[in-house]
Amino acid sequence: MLQNRNKKIYLTKEGLEKLEQELKDLTTNKRKEVALRIKEAKEFGDLSENSEYEEAKNEQAFIEGRIAEAQNILKNSVLISNKGTSGKISVGSKVTVEIAGELTEFIIVGSTEADPMQGKISNESPIGQALLNRKEGEEVEIEVPAGKLIYKVKKIH
Repeated sequence: MLQNRNKKIYLTKEGLEKLEQELKDLTTNKRKEVALRIKEAKEFGDLSENSEYEEAKNEQAFIEGRIAEAQNILKNSVLISNKGTSGKISVGSKVTVEIAGELTEFIIVGSTEADPMQGKISNESPIGQALLNRKEGEEVEIEVPAGKLIYKVKKIH
């Protein structure tokens, strides 16, 4: 899924390093590996019925697409940090919220790094959007698949 080419893409330092490493691996290793597989598959003869060739060409297309996507993300990336917050939740903030009497902690990240199972919530998600610019002590009602929930901001780290 190629991101909007001019849209700012928020990345943490960790996310930026991970993406740079992935791009390096794709361009220095994966590209060469798939090119070799294509060359070997061509040696089998008739390409119209050559499943190894088709599979390698499909993988090559996937790799090239991912390289283009990673380059676009890096070109449009904005490095985020939770340092020096103004007391308001922003992209990069680590927050503790109370939901139905239970405390939950997560980090607001850009959409490319979102991983709810790891406590990383996208700034573009309904929860992320509702919490942005909130201060400690504020409450916000958020529509989630389970219905409407009240999120109370307990701490911005």
